[in-house]
Amino acid sequence: MNQFVVTGTDTGIGKTVFSAALAGMLDARYWKPVQAGLDGPTDSEAVAELSGAAIIPESYRLKLPASPHQSAAEEGIIIDADALIPPPGPLVIEGAGGLMVPLTRQVLFIDVFARWRLPLVLCARTSLGTINHTLLSVEAIRSRNIPLQGIAFIGDANLESESIIIEKAGAKRLGRLPHIAPLTPGRLAAVFSKTFHPEDFA
Repeated sequence: MNQFVVTGTDTGIGKTVFSAALAGMLDARYWKPVQAGLDGPTDSEAVAELSGAAIIPESYRLKLPASPHQSAAEEGIIIDADALIPPPGPLVIEGAGGLMVPLTRQVLFIDVFARWRLPLVLCARTSLGTINHTLLSVEAIRSRNIPLQGIAFIGDANLESESIIIEKAGAKRLGRLPHIAPLTPGRLAAVFSKTFHPEDFA
């Protein structure tokens, strides 16, 4: 049963596009437990359009595009992190923002990932600053004994940064997803199949 958590070193780095491609490659369903921000297409809608993957409805749909704890508070909601339980079957789960995003004032998303103990894919941008952000993220993952499937780079090639990250993290390099323009389902699937391999997600 292939189930993976996809998270990032930051927000807005392309992990939703990566999640769509991964769900398509694995023929898995997609689940975004918490969606903060409902203006424009949601991440679930984007994944459905890009991959055709079956979508599991979000547990929380919050209007304000902010940290989930803040967005929930604006609506008088308290997120019940203990109730976030992955459904069975092949599944790609996308977090919100980075690892340390708070769901409540007491619980971070990484605390939920630690409870799930599912293999985690860390998406890292390739631009300046990625070495520090990625290595700090790996330390946080390892300190909570979360299984790290590997690192997926997103953006233009930056061989030195990618190399030192993999060397210092002692993690598997899963591949690199370049920026794709125009971004269409066919182009995404074609590029992803050349840069990532199903056996790395077995």
